Amino acid sequence: MKLGLQIADYAWEGGPAGMAEMLARIARTADDAGFDVIGAADHLWQGAHMGGPEQPELECFTTLTVVAANTRHCRLVPLVAGVHFRQPALLAKTITTLDVLSGGRAMLGIGAGWFEEEARGLGFPFPPLGERFEMLEEAIQICLHMWHGERGDERPFAGKHYRLERPLNVPQSLSRPHPPILIGGSGERKTLRLVARYADACNLYPTPDLPAKLDILRRHCEAEGRDYETIEKTCMVHFAIADGDAKTRELIAELHRLGSLGIQTVIGILSGVDPIASLETISREVMPAVAEA
Repeated sequence: MKLGLQIADYAWEGGPAGMAEMLARIARTADDAGFDVIGAADHLWQGAHMGGPEQPELECFTTLTVVAANTRHCRLVPLVAGVHFRQPALLAKTITTLDVLSGGRAMLGIGAGWFEEEARGLGFPFPPLGERFEMLEEAIQICLHMWHGERGDERPFAGKHYRLERPLNVPQSLSRPHPPILIGGSGERKTLRLVARYADACNLYPTPDLPAKLDILRRHCEAEGRDYETIEKTCMVHFAIADGDAKTRELIAELHRLGSLGIQTVIGILSGVDPIASLETISREVMPAVAEA
């Protein structure tokens, strides 16, 4: 099993003046420890699970650029880019730029979005869910157009929601045939179908119905003529180890359980005022225990 990290809590000691150095330290510590992937949430307000909008939140792609500059090995991913925030061509160019500047380590994490209060508060359009799923599929198609060949598939793209006269992309991504695509969410009819059709990875949660979700994904793969085994199965958990050995043992047991279900990469949500200490504990005690899971 591989472990990843989502930087989700920015309420660090030192406030804004210390954020750049703390972020760099987290990135270096995780990369040196062998974490496979580092992600950042694509939000402008903090979610309720981390204290709500009045808590600090850094913009996703600027954050990932700092992470890229302080790492050499780990993959870099937005977890996940909300389709309502930006035009797909801009998203493709942003991921391409991150991929080029990181030496080919970027992934596209993308989803339909969920934080309506954030969107309305800051003036972003937030169409109904069904429309956002239509936008999501077209956005993925546009990204694939722009990552095709040496300069992108330059033929016009005409969809229901987006029209591009020339999907040119220069420079092209270093990752070939394109940066891996991760689709976030576990919706059975739409999200997992899109995973089977387009994605290199899914991103799920360790809910009691996780085995059923994976089985539904397998059936979607059969319907799409896709090899289920070619999709990386990732899962989000909280890295809650601050209370000592008991919490660490609970985390190891949970990772073993997820591995037994077929989860290949677990991405831990990092929170707390001392993230470096948490990373060091995970590196020292958790990673060796789950390496063969």
